[in-house]
Amino acid sequence: MLRLAGRWVLTAVALVVSVSFLTFVLVDLVPGDAARSVVGLNSTEEQYLQMREAMGLDRPLLERYGDWAWAALHGDFGNSLTNGAAVASQLTTRLSVTVTLVVASLLVATVVGVSLGVAAALQHGFLGRLVDGLALLGLAVPSFWFAYVLVFLFAIETSFFPATGYVTFGSDPAGWARSLVLPVLTLGLTSSAPIAKQTRDGIRSELDKDYVYALRVRGIGERSVIGRHVLRNAAAPVITIMGLVFVGLLSGTVLVETVFVLPGLGSQAVQATMSSDLPLIQAIAVTFTVMVVVVNLLVEFVYVLLNPRVRAG
Repeated sequence: MLRLAGRWVLTAVALVVSVSFLTFVLVDLVPGDAARSVVGLNSTEEQYLQMREAMGLDRPLLERYGDWAWAALHGDFGNSLTNGAAVASQLTTRLSVTVTLVVASLLVATVVGVSLGVAAALQHGFLGRLVDGLALLGLAVPSFWFAYVLVFLFAIETSFFPATGYVTFGSDPAGWARSLVLPVLTLGLTSSAPIAKQTRDGIRSELDKDYVYALRVRGIGERSVIGRHVLRNAAAPVITIMGLVFVGLLSGTVLVETVFVLPGLGSQAVQATMSSDLPLIQAIAVTFTVMVVVVNLLVEFVYVLLNPRVRAG
């Protein structure tokens, strides 16, 4: 187990370093010049060259990446090119919004998906076809389109929830919850389909195995067979799908936060890209990567707990 955990950590570190370096290179290759964006188009050539030197853009790429990585390890991601504020402080204020949105959406997707999957597995016929249809629909329907549908139904037509905006929890807990309902439903419902399909397929596969027949022959109740044995054995693949859904939710925040005007990392990434704020883009990319790595580590850990054969190997 310790050897397995060590391999996970080494893989995670290598992934973070690789993604951060690749992002650094790609950002450097983006058309445009960060120094020119700062000094403006009407600046002199001397002012432009001085700004390039001040920003370190005249130095080799590997040297600049090394300095950035060393500073990032100490929590210093530099300053924003648009407002001069520390990037780390901007990430801190927006990270909680994105984390709340993603975790709540994953919870909704899991509850809805597992419930539909269990029902479809135990009741053949219409529900099984319904889950297949929802899976295809969830993959085909863009999240931003579904967001506009929810806004039309529950914000414009009925005024149940606000269409845009965000309220902090400290200022108004009820308003905070209401401001997150539509974004969470947008991401959660569209992400529940693959969880439902995997749950249904996993349970059906387990129900066909010999141990289920043996438990029933011994007189064990159907609820105990399903709840204590079948669901536990079918849970491992579902956990893996949940990890993939989490990654999809992170990418979905970019559009959903923009549509609902939420002050999270997703909308900040859009703003940073439009303004060519390279330090901010780099920091957001690394933050998303770290979140994905941490969740994947948790998924691997839970998978090992649910599957003793992996732990023994």
